Amino acid sequence: MRIGFVVNDVATEQDNYTTIRLARRALARGHEVALIGLADFTYDADGTVRACAHMPCETDYADDAALLADLQSEECPTERISVDDLDVLMLRSDPADEMVERPWAPGSGLLFAQLSALKRALVVNDPTHLTDASNKTYFQHFPEIVRPVTCISRDPEEIKAFITAREGYGVIKPLQGSGGQGVFVVTPESGGNLNQMIDAVLRDGYAIAQEYLPKAKDGDLRLLMLNGRPLEVDGTYACIRRYNDSGDARSNISAGGKYEMAVPDADALRLAELVAPKLIRDGMYFVGLDIVGDKLMEVNVDTPGGINMLEELTGLDFSGRILEDLERKLRLRRHYGKTLGNVELAML
Repeated sequence: MRIGFVVNDVATEQDNYTTIRLARRALARGHEVALIGLADFTYDADGTVRACAHMPCETDYADDAALLADLQSEECPTERISVDDLDVLMLRSDPADEMVERPWAPGSGLLFAQLSALKRALVVNDPTHLTDASNKTYFQHFPEIVRPVTCISRDPEEIKAFITAREGYGVIKPLQGSGGQGVFVVTPESGGNLNQMIDAVLRDGYAIAQEYLPKAKDGDLRLLMLNGRPLEVDGTYACIRRYNDSGDARSNISAGGKYEMAVPDADALRLAELVAPKLIRDGMYFVGLDIVGDKLMEVNVDTPGGINMLEELTGLDFSGRILEDLERKLRLRRHYGKTLGNVELAML
């Protein structure tokens, strides 16, 4: 299998990213791997989509850090490859990281991926529907019962009225963002700080105000989904509890949160079942659900992470499970060819 991973920029990748773990495990299974940055694509005059790709020098690395060091070294070869010749193109870039310096990059990457999906490569998650999911308004298309009450606006008075109607409690965050950046928890004690919180979020565009869920103080669950169903290996769910015992309301790992293995309860599995039809219809192959109590806080369709943490906590091969599934899809494609569309094949 020839598999390409699209990332923001190879130079900014980190060795605890799920992408690097998947790439290392793919190499160990005998597959060819290429990493492609959002700025590395070319559409040739002959209609071929090409890319300047970073190619690992070895096939066996001691750990993720060794693979990343190789990819980021000056000795690592970059090759001008035909993206159209790849078997799988896995989209793993975070649009929020490009908001300031390269706002053009995420949309451009998706457009190249859409062209590739017309040719040979299986592209996951489906690039057409990822374009629809370019910000958190995508979340509002899921059933109302799974979502916290939400207001999206650039009017500070609308946001204040929303918070006031909930007795001074709420959460304010940017419409486009990730990793807990720019997230504020509002309480009746916030007082005059509320104006500053709103101003800080509105600097980046629209703001989302959501009802405060009391159970959020205990952290949240990150449940990974594959093919529209909870990812499992040997009966163990790909699920961790993220929490923060430092007083910071954010449980995101990138914001200093901690994590431990968790078993999804009946509420979490019900939420997974309720969002599955839309995930399947939209070709959202690999997804992370962030759950607090009986509500979803977010559906991460761009760069769901946590595979490395799950494998270190359990010793189970979750990344291998994903790669096995991609291998299975390619076997099916050999029999059906392009009679299976990208979304169909992505979710079989």
